[in-house]
Amino acid sequence: MAQKSWMYSVLEAVQYEMREDPAMTWIFELTPPVASNPGKPVINLETEFGRKRCVNTGIDENWMASAVLGAGLSGSKAATYIPYQGACIPFEVIQNVAGKLRHMTGGKAEMPVVWVIEMTGQTPGFAGQHSCYEEDSYYMHIPGIRTVIPSTPYDAKGLMHAALRSPDPVVYLYPAGLRTLTEEVPDEPYEVPLDKAAVRTEGSDLTIVSSGAGMPDVLEAAKMLADEGAGIEVIDLRALKEMDTETLVTSVAKTKRLLTVDQSYYTLCPGAEVIARVAENVDGARYKRVAFPDAPPPASPEMFTWMRPDVANVVEAARAML
Repeated sequence: MAQKSWMYSVLEAVQYEMREDPAMTWIFELTPPVASNPGKPVINLETEFGRKRCVNTGIDENWMASAVLGAGLSGSKAATYIPYQGACIPFEVIQNVAGKLRHMTGGKAEMPVVWVIEMTGQTPGFAGQHSCYEEDSYYMHIPGIRTVIPSTPYDAKGLMHAALRSPDPVVYLYPAGLRTLTEEVPDEPYEVPLDKAAVRTEGSDLTIVSSGAGMPDVLEAAKMLADEGAGIEVIDLRALKEMDTETLVTSVAKTKRLLTVDQSYYTLCPGAEVIARVAENVDGARYKRVAFPDAPPPASPEMFTWMRPDVANVVEAARAML
């Protein structure tokens, strides 16, 4: 057990799975699969496994998405890292091909495939074209695809192990705003379920649900509200598809208040789906969502920060509900 960064934890899981399966491949562009951590060996997948298994391709995200899908259909584990420049480009391959094949073959087509898709929208300075806010809503909409979004290094490693061992294809969203996070992460392999939310704090007055880069602000806001005497239950979705409806319903049935917080655009953000599912199962509850406005973020970091939901926004919305 050691303090590890988000990316080190991810690559540690990939390194283990590649050592266990000599047929597994990792495809990347622009971002070499290298991570360092104080007191731990440097992970360099390209150096360890060579260019035939760790492929530095050209800038062609459709090809990358299709190549790992083909590898998975042939029986090999495969994963690709798609950075912010092309994060939305592989949508057609994932939605129209990968998402349907298991259904079309009656479950016979197993695809141990992972698309690691970087979400840079939480990072000031990328402007509208590379903001990539909409990805979580896009990919969680697809039948046949599991979509996960870890918010901690511990979950990042465990979800990666689980994703690479799943027969279902997995979109693994990487919130770039969490790049600098570190925490205690076991050295040995372990799995975090692909369909289970995490209750981060318990309380009986208000349920706050978020995911990915929204979680640090939500947890800070919850602490401030707890200091004021409010019992805040914070739920980290972790899995967007399949969503853990049972945990959400159980919490709101207790608190009768639900606040969702998303870094995605307001319309059809993941929080909207959370509210819909809970409202179908819980009577007499109150609902509110906080999300990014329906507008591309500007390049100016100051304007971006003004638009992005933060601790103050969460606290203000929670106080109004309480």
